[in-house]
Amino acid sequence: MNDSPIHSSPAARWLPAVGAAALLGTVVVAGVALGGGGSSESVDTTVPVVTSETTIPVPDSVPVIETVQTSTPVVKTQLDRTLAKGMVGDDVKQVQQRLTELGFAPGPADGVFGDETRKAVWAYEKLVLQVPSNSPTGQVTPDMWADMQDPFAIQPRRPNSTPNHTEIYLPEQVLAVFHGDVPVMITHMSSGSGEEWCDEVTISPGEYGNVDGEEDLVRGECGVSFTPGGVFKFYRQVEGVRESSLGGMRNPVYFNYGIAVHGALNVPLQPASHGCIRIPLNLSESLQDIVSIGDQVFVFDGVQEPEFYGDQPPRFNWLDPDYETTTTSTTTTTTVPETTTTVAPTTTSAPATLPPATSPPTTTTTTTTTTTSTVPAAPTSLAVDDAP
Repeated sequence: MNDSPIHSSPAARWLPAVGAAALLGTVVVAGVALGGGGSSESVDTTVPVVTSETTIPVPDSVPVIETVQTSTPVVKTQLDRTLAKGMVGDDVKQVQQRLTELGFAPGPADGVFGDETRKAVWAYEKLVLQVPSNSPTGQVTPDMWADMQDPFAIQPRRPNSTPNHTEIYLPEQVLAVFHGDVPVMITHMSSGSGEEWCDEVTISPGEYGNVDGEEDLVRGECGVSFTPGGVFKFYRQVEGVRESSLGGMRNPVYFNYGIAVHGALNVPLQPASHGCIRIPLNLSESLQDIVSIGDQVFVFDGVQEPEFYGDQPPRFNWLDPDYETTTTSTTTTTTVPETTTTVAPTTTSAPATLPPATSPPTTTTTTTTTTTSTVPAAPTSLAVDDAP
């Protein structure tokens, strides 16, 4: 852990958890209203309402950038061009090395400015330079490079949490994994778009909604693409591709019911998922190597501090009342790595009632992936998540 004064025993201010309960109560009403009628089967839309009045400590704000004291002056190099995707050279290699030192993930320092390096520059611009999340350039100008060589370090907003923890910044669309308050992976990401959607979904055998089935189940579902702010813990991870309602996720690590951090082919600048946290595909395998079950996950939504919400549940899907079954066969594309239906962690709040559509499985089953041995006990509710 970092023993510098800025990290030691931060003072706390206090917020009543009952405020979060009022917000969650609103979600319940909205979910039921959106569900509509006209269907003999429904998906549970009940979101648990927190009734505890226990106050939750919120640490004082910690600056993202911390100046590092050095005993010798920093000798800077200069760029004579603006670096961008497709360029090659020793100057590109120097930028890649510096980004890696700071905790970003530009890929190998090979002097080739590829897509991995561009996404790392996006994350740097958004987190360090505070460029709006939808408009980073992905380029390194001579002035930016000069500033990048200053002696500074990225520090967590929640130091002294679990030994390793993850911070998700929704306004910046950046994710950071910290080991002992030192960043080991900072990456561009894409979260829930906030849009309501209805679509035909395919649910494989063994998944929620098709637990005992022998064939794919096709039906219409609706949902809201929402990534809740709050404080969570990683509770389950799956290696490889997890197939579900609208496709699959690569190497997902779950932290809030069906919401996971996972690899995706499409990680655009704007929020685009159905609630999950998409990260570049090449980083998803590394992520599972650097996070562990039980690590805290802080999701900052830019409105309230994560502690205000606690372990805020997602918004659950419901059956589309206007969906009409067709006899046309469907083919699931293999190029969409984005969706899951997953079980709820036993370490977070759970709905008081089971979904009427089906009972959850007593054990977790996957057909094409291997799960960790730390899968929690049978859940009391499940949620369908991410889409392309």
